[in-house]
Amino acid sequence: MKVTALEEYGLRCLLQLARHAAEPTPLTVRDIATGEGLSSAYAEKLLRVLSRAGLAESVRGVHGGYRLSRSPERITIGDAFRALGGILSPADPCRRFTGKRDCCVHIGECGLRPVWSAVKIRLEHLLDKVPLSTLLETEQSISRQFDVVTIAALTEPAGAEIGKDSAAGETS
Repeated sequence: MKVTALEEYGLRCLLQLARHAAEPTPLTVRDIATGEGLSSAYAEKLLRVLSRAGLAESVRGVHGGYRLSRSPERITIGDAFRALGGILSPADPCRRFTGKRDCCVHIGECGLRPVWSAVKIRLEHLLDKVPLSTLLETEQSISRQFDVVTIAALTEPAGAEIGKDSAAGETS
């Protein structure tokens, strides 16, 4: 999977908003841009995309800025990726890798398309299980959770949710 700059920086902007979700004052574009080493113009572009997707909201006025549209527990990495460019589509390779032709020579019968479909489904399952709130934990804690959930996501479509104790339904 190739992560675009738009996806990486957009997700980072969401994490900036998530870190400050409990604060009453929204974050300014300048604060977000500075926190991520981005230009204000690029941060503004990313925040507009996230706002149009319903993940962030703009607050106008002297003390305006941006904030999450819902709690960090209710926004997933999958939500962010879909807003910022989407998750791999099984048809993408068929459209992009056509050789010298207008369409792929294997369009009618393709052994790879089912593989890309399975990858997309598993990736979506995994990314949809990771709320922004989990990404605010320590790297070590997140790594431990991913070890468990990655195995579950590869073996069952409805694996354990990251940040949740699957038996008790409690947040870790």
